Amino acid sequence: MSEKKELQVTPKKTIEKSAGEPTRQNVSFMPDVDIVEDSESITLYADMPGVRKDNLSIDVQDNILTLTATVDPLPEHHRLVYREYDVGGFSRRFTLGERIDQSKITAKLENGVLTLHLPKAEEAKPRKIEIVSK
Repeated sequence: MSEKKELQVTPKKTIEKSAGEPTRQNVSFMPDVDIVEDSESITLYADMPGVRKDNLSIDVQDNILTLTATVDPLPEHHRLVYREYDVGGFSRRFTLGERIDQSKITAKLENGVLTLHLPKAEEAKPRKIEIVSK
C-alpha cells in the first residue's frame, strides 16, 4: 500500500500472541484476510466459512472497520460424534485512513468469503493534470 496508510492491519500472529488463552465456551476466530490495492480502491477478502449473511455485521465507527459474525451450531436433532473443525464466531478490526471513502464501502458474502470493496476518496486517487497553453 502507499506511504499514507489507507488501511492499517495488525498481523494476526501478533494479536494471537497477546490475546491470552481463550475459553472454550465462546470460541471466536480471527478470519484470515488478503488485501489488494489498485489506484481506485482497496479490496479485502476475509475467509468466514459457515457464516450466513444474516449472522454477519460490518460496522464503521471512528475510522474502525469491525467485522463480527456467528456460525450456527449443529442442527437441533444432530449429535456431534467427532470434531476436527472448531465452530465459533469471527471478529476482526481494521483502522481506516482518511483516504478511504467510508460512505461507499460495499460488501459481498459468497461461498464463505467476505469481499469488502473500499473505494479511495477522490483526493487520494491519482489524476492527470491538464496543461493549458496560450
